[in-house]
Amino acid sequence: MPLLENEAPDDPYQLFSKWFGEAMDAGAPQPDAMTLATSGEEGPSARMVLYKGLQNGAFIFYSNYDSRKGRDLGHDRRAALVFYWSVTRHQVRVYGTVYKLKRELSAQYFATRPRGAQLSALASPQSRVVRSRDVLEKRVLDAAAAHPDEVPMPRAWGGYALRPIWIEFWENRDDRLHDRLRYFQNYKGAWRTERLAP
Repeated sequence: MPLLENEAPDDPYQLFSKWFGEAMDAGAPQPDAMTLATSGEEGPSARMVLYKGLQNGAFIFYSNYDSRKGRDLGHDRRAALVFYWSVTRHQVRVYGTVYKLKRELSAQYFATRPRGAQLSALASPQSRVVRSRDVLEKRVLDAAAAHPDEVPMPRAWGGYALRPIWIEFWENRDDRLHDRLRYFQNYKGAWRTERLAP
């Protein structure tokens, strides 16, 4: 079905939520996986992270602040996201500015994570070179022994929010004349749409 300007909602978050729900309903593998692209002193870098919802118009994800992505975002707060759901033939690209969530909000989410994920976050020096997997496993065992009840949230771990400047929706067409609609905010904060050639 063509993605047409006169049929698209005025609010890009409404269309995103619709497509995300369709991907989940269609059985897309890991529909919450998104590519996060950053650029820092070491150059450009991209990796998969997990989308954790929308909050006040921003896309939320969590990570180690001392990781490569954290260092990149400390250098340049601009970043891009890509969602791709092959089963529904949809792609969403997001470009904007990233900021850290307040620590109390990150702590609320951290408390909902499985204990194993909490221990891994505490034990892993993300993006750093380690001698072997055995070293990582021992660090997890040591953390579990040190915190038999409640696992503390690591000092350098927390949430990020990407606030979009624009959001592009791409829908596959068999003739490769794909549909691309980009929403962008004008100086008053209102969303407008424009069509991009495929």
